Amino acid sequence: MKNSIISFILAFTLCPAYSQVASTLPLSLQECRKMALENNEKVMTANNAVEKAKLDRQIAFAQYLPKVDGSFTMFHMQDQDLLQISDVLGVSVQTRGAFLAGVNVTLPLYAGGQIKAANNLARIGQTVSEEQRRKIRMQVIADVDNAYYTLIAVSSKVRMLEAYARQMQGLYDKVKLANDVQMATENDLLRVSTKQNEVSYQLQKARNGEQLCGLALANIIGTDFNLIIVPTDTVFNSQSIIQTPELSEDFSSRPDLLLLQQQVKVNEQLVKKERSNYLPTVAIMGNYSYHDNVKLVGVMNLPNRTINYNHTFNGGSPHALFSLRLPIFHWGAEFKKVKKAKLNLNDSKLQLQQMERSMRVEVRRAVQNVTDGERMVETAMVGREQADENLRVMREKYDNQLCTMTDLLDAQSQWQQARSNLIEAQTQLKIYETEYLRVTGRLE
Repeated sequence: MKNSIISFILAFTLCPAYSQVASTLPLSLQECRKMALENNEKVMTANNAVEKAKLDRQIAFAQYLPKVDGSFTMFHMQDQDLLQISDVLGVSVQTRGAFLAGVNVTLPLYAGGQIKAANNLARIGQTVSEEQRRKIRMQVIADVDNAYYTLIAVSSKVRMLEAYARQMQGLYDKVKLANDVQMATENDLLRVSTKQNEVSYQLQKARNGEQLCGLALANIIGTDFNLIIVPTDTVFNSQSIIQTPELSEDFSSRPDLLLLQQQVKVNEQLVKKERSNYLPTVAIMGNYSYHDNVKLVGVMNLPNRTINYNHTFNGGSPHALFSLRLPIFHWGAEFKKVKKAKLNLNDSKLQLQQMERSMRVEVRRAVQNVTDGERMVETAMVGREQADENLRVMREKYDNQLCTMTDLLDAQSQWQQARSNLIEAQTQLKIYETEYLRVTGRLE
């Protein structure tokens, strides 16, 4: 996902014809999440997979039910002589327009556990598709949060640099006035002007970054690129999405873990299914057939007269069948299939153990990141307060000619850096919180 965002940003960076329009689109974080989930192709594909899994489960359940089939056959043949004795006796069968129709009902009584295993596999398949969809949805939400908070951070830096530029303009005006009355040197005015150019350069870079971050977010949520997205939720006002004082390391509801657990269950059912291949299968069948228009035609020549007769065969009859199939000897092929299925089951259990350890490390890292992020925000807030106070003191000292221009410019640089650090710390904390919820399976 990150590679696609970078490619997308580079494409717009290299396109000189792109121009920003004035239309804005205020969006909250929840609105961005909703739009991304509605427009994301992977989520749509996952939704289709869930629907297909539901149909597969219904198809598997139909194996328990009796199957009803109908048949109809009409045939036409030349008359067939059955008996011919010189010119005295002749018997033939006429099938012109004859037909045979029937209804067949088949009900499996026992299939060695294959039907049950197939239904269990279909049920597990539906669970897997639902968990896979939840995993994709959480990843989309994490991408949205990352892009949204990054846009907030860059926008906050733009506003901070604009305030910094206003400070420098005020300082420039003050130094220019002092220089006009020979209370400041040309060097002081030149240094302030140079600092102004530096702030202007940083501001332009930040504005370009804000535009590109907005485009990246628009790409994720699937909105028009000509609209300027204005975040209505800010890092400074939004409450923490993690309310518990102590972060839990429980990841039992994580989709990745549940998918691996379902894979173990799938392999267990496959073992049963392979074992059913050398078990007996039992079924009963019922059939009713009806035939008509089959004629038996005969001629008997007697000395004094000729006798003609014509008889039509029709009618229906029910039938009942009992079927038992018992595998006897297949050169051990079925036994080897079961053994192979058990090895696959063992592999899936080993993979589950390995991934559980990796997930545990990942969750612990996420917890540590959130904890460190909270401390970084607290440290950055203290640094901002100290920078504000230091700038206030240096301004008073400079106005009273108790410090140099270098001291004042350093204080303003520290003010800028302290605010920038706070913005980055607050933004990174939000991203860490989202990642923590994702790796513990609680993002939605």
